[in-house]
Amino acid sequence: MSGIPPRPREPSPTDPLEAPTTIDLEDFNKDSVVVVKSPPGQPQAVPLPDSARPGYSSVYRNAAFVDRLIQTPHQEIRTQYDAFQYAVSRFATRSMLGQRLLVDPAHDIWSPYIWQTYETVAERRTNFGSGLCYLNENVAGNIKKEKFAITLFSQNRPEWIITDLACHAYNLIVVPLYDNLGPNSSEHIIKSVESPILVASLEHIPKVLSVAHNLPNLKVIISMDELKSEHDLPKQSKEDILRAWAKDKDVTLYTMSEVEEFGKQFPRDHNPPVSSDILTINFTSGTTSTPKGVVLTHANFVGALALGFMHLPRSGIEVVDEILCYLPLAHIYERATVGVAMCAGGKINFFRGNILRILEDLREVRPTTFTSVPRLLTRFESGIKEKTVNATGWRSEIAKYGLSVKLSQLKGGLGPNHALWDRLISKKVKANAGMDRVVSMISGSAPLTHDTQQFLRAAFGVTLCQGYGLSETHAACCVQQADDYSTENCGPPAATAEICLRDVPELNYYATDKPWPRGELLIRGSTVFREYYKDPEKTKEALDEDGWFHTGDVASIDSIGRVSIIDRVKNFFKLSQGEYVAPELIENKYLAGCPLVQTLFVHGDSVQPFLVAIGAIQPLAFAPFASSILDKEINPSDLAALEEACLDERVIHAVLAQLEKIAREAKFQGYERVRNLRLFVDPFTIENDVLTPTLKLKRPTAAAVFKSTIEEMYGQGDVTRKLA
Repeated sequence: MSGIPPRPREPSPTDPLEAPTTIDLEDFNKDSVVVVKSPPGQPQAVPLPDSARPGYSSVYRNAAFVDRLIQTPHQEIRTQYDAFQYAVSRFATRSMLGQRLLVDPAHDIWSPYIWQTYETVAERRTNFGSGLCYLNENVAGNIKKEKFAITLFSQNRPEWIITDLACHAYNLIVVPLYDNLGPNSSEHIIKSVESPILVASLEHIPKVLSVAHNLPNLKVIISMDELKSEHDLPKQSKEDILRAWAKDKDVTLYTMSEVEEFGKQFPRDHNPPVSSDILTINFTSGTTSTPKGVVLTHANFVGALALGFMHLPRSGIEVVDEILCYLPLAHIYERATVGVAMCAGGKINFFRGNILRILEDLREVRPTTFTSVPRLLTRFESGIKEKTVNATGWRSEIAKYGLSVKLSQLKGGLGPNHALWDRLISKKVKANAGMDRVVSMISGSAPLTHDTQQFLRAAFGVTLCQGYGLSETHAACCVQQADDYSTENCGPPAATAEICLRDVPELNYYATDKPWPRGELLIRGSTVFREYYKDPEKTKEALDEDGWFHTGDVASIDSIGRVSIIDRVKNFFKLSQGEYVAPELIENKYLAGCPLVQTLFVHGDSVQPFLVAIGAIQPLAFAPFASSILDKEINPSDLAALEEACLDERVIHAVLAQLEKIAREAKFQGYERVRNLRLFVDPFTIENDVLTPTLKLKRPTAAAVFKSTIEEMYGQGDVTRKLA
């Protein structure tokens, strides 16, 4: 036993779920929806009396719901199936799924958004689900009639959502694959879940067919795209080639429209799940090892809905009226966002598939909320600065002054709005970014720096909240309050969760630390996952017998109950003198103070006495900096010139000097300081496998990819001595 309070009683499938009586989605009166917040300066989370134990902090709960953990936003909603039925019954004729189609590839001409209503999606869901059941029994020959896995391999598109909804109408388990997975990873996942049916977009079908001989359970592949074209030659069409290839692999290939027709011919009554049934097996990105299958239930999904409605800056109903679906749906973060929008009758707009053109999509959609990640938000920050504070002329001076006024307001806790400067600056910035209707922005997946969060709050004049969550907690479990304009924290635990901290002696983090407790973050509540799929050992490591999920993240909890992620338990190493180093803490400090780099990988080795680093430059900030060092003009868009500057010893030394200054101000110990550095334009990508699909750094992979560079830096020794 962990020595901390046992988990709260969980209701049986027939018990009424706990729910705040003041939340009433039935009439969709936004004023009746509880938005969790605390008065300024008052506690946002509170420690439960007598809950601290040796080696652990007190247990903290959201200050608005100290007596219980919320499980659902509404008594009628206990599964994903219930949530969609609820939406269809109230918003049948509203537009639900919108997509633009490429009508003229030669001239890059796209159609306007084409919409499917809630009732249309509901009908297609039933037809497709009936067709899946028919194929499972009559083609795949699967003895299981329910609760088997359907793998889903596609970029975001309406068919993704329709497949997801169809599976849950018939109590099937959705196993999504990241859009950029290669054949080996997709083979591993499909094989481990023993999926008899794969639903995929056309471009991914060859990837799966190439390894289908290793997938004995896979009997049916369903293409989201049509296979016939009016320009096809006899026996040389995509359909002819792929069907022949599939047949050779003992797999039958169908299109989604064909399966829907099967469903019309052989309709099935819905087979709804109960709250304890599995919703999805969501395979994690895998920063250090083979991805783990996170088993999430319908109860987890419903808990995430409650969090969304209660903790969005305004009522969830108002905020998610229209969203842009562009983050990977295979990641639970975007699925949670879509789930809230769907339950509120929102319009779900799909981007065109190219993240580099997202600004065009945003201008077309003009969403009411924008859910994002730091990697994209920092690009927004750079783009806005280029056209405002870093530009030349009188407009730049006005922007600098206006934004400085707004930043001063934020520093004083007065919020991001100003009657004059909203009109002169923020209105134009929002319109240029397609954000003129946005009432809130949310950042997750990784920490957002102080400067980026405050600048974007000021520039857009909207709430920008930071949240914290994992696949294992069905996305968020902590989120900043809308009226709290602090930074470098992810707010208090949501009303759906309780948290505590566990001592990490090997890293000198203790629940008794002053001024605030520090330690590994433990979470318990309605969104916490059930288990890791077919991995009892890792499940036992992550979930203790009292129901606490050990996140592996090191956090601190401040005086009013806000959580800050400061380190990672497993991301530390020992140097040759025996010192333990936590690289993420060091990286975050350097990145917060040095705008020249947007990503930093700090590396240490047990046979080396100091740290080295590899940095990805921020072109807009780096170009003028390097220009001044090298005494020549470098354009931020000139890739060759940037790469040449990255290699110049004078530039490297100048950046190292900045890092040294930051280290002194942060009072780093000598062994915590970076002593040598290499700079690159874009060293960390999904394509070179250094980033996960959710843009997290794979440290072992990064160390392997840059092995020769790291060895070269160690061979040069401590370069910072030359700068002294």
